[in-house]
Amino acid sequence: MANRLAGKTALVTAAGQGIGRAIAEAFLREGATVCATDLELAKLEGLERAQRRRLDVLSTASVQEVIGEAGPLDILVNAAGYVHHGTVLECSDRDWDFSFDLNVKSMHRTVQAALPGMLEKGGGSIVNIASGASSVRGIPNRYVYGSTKAAVIGLTKALAADFIRRGVRANAICPGTIESPSLDDRIRALAESSGQSIETVRQAFIDRQPMGRLGTPLEVAELAVYLASDEASYTTGQIHLVDGGFAL
Repeated sequence: MANRLAGKTALVTAAGQGIGRAIAEAFLREGATVCATDLELAKLEGLERAQRRRLDVLSTASVQEVIGEAGPLDILVNAAGYVHHGTVLECSDRDWDFSFDLNVKSMHRTVQAALPGMLEKGGGSIVNIASGASSVRGIPNRYVYGSTKAAVIGLTKALAADFIRRGVRANAICPGTIESPSLDDRIRALAESSGQSIETVRQAFIDRQPMGRLGTPLEVAELAVYLASDEASYTTGQIHLVDGGFAL
């Protein structure tokens, strides 16, 4: 099936790499008009058919400006996020505040800016990237990250409940461990801090996956396309796992 998003305008945060990039590319293939955003504009190179905009999701003014210029949206994808590694004993006040600002409050900012236009148009789809490390499952050394992603699920359900009769749907995607530059950075950091090789640390991530492999950004993007499309018109307020059975 092609052109599943034809005639729709979408904005994707953190579209410079990983899951956000794959979603922006998938939306373009399906005929959407895409505003691809990232904190680093250079990361958006290659998305030639997209409107490419620098966006600091930690700034309410930046969010309001970029979403206002993108025009009334049909689709909003919140993919920006940060993975903190550690238990409560390794989580400073700064770590806690930054994680919640980037992983949760950024979604509050974008939704608050985009929602009036969606309501004026009579509907829309909001897709928030949460995680299997959340209220879905407790993961070691993901104390504040899991807390933020549980909050994302709560935020998503609250949105869905508030606007269910006004045509706006909100859903959360909970990926498992996905191949991405972010994962590569975390693997390098863990290898350095633990004294293990990068190959050993990467294999440990793979070994904990029931399918015996990591997921790909495209596998997450395909679900995002479905949730953004009219095919999912009866689906809202739900958690959607793309985790290779990790939550089993």
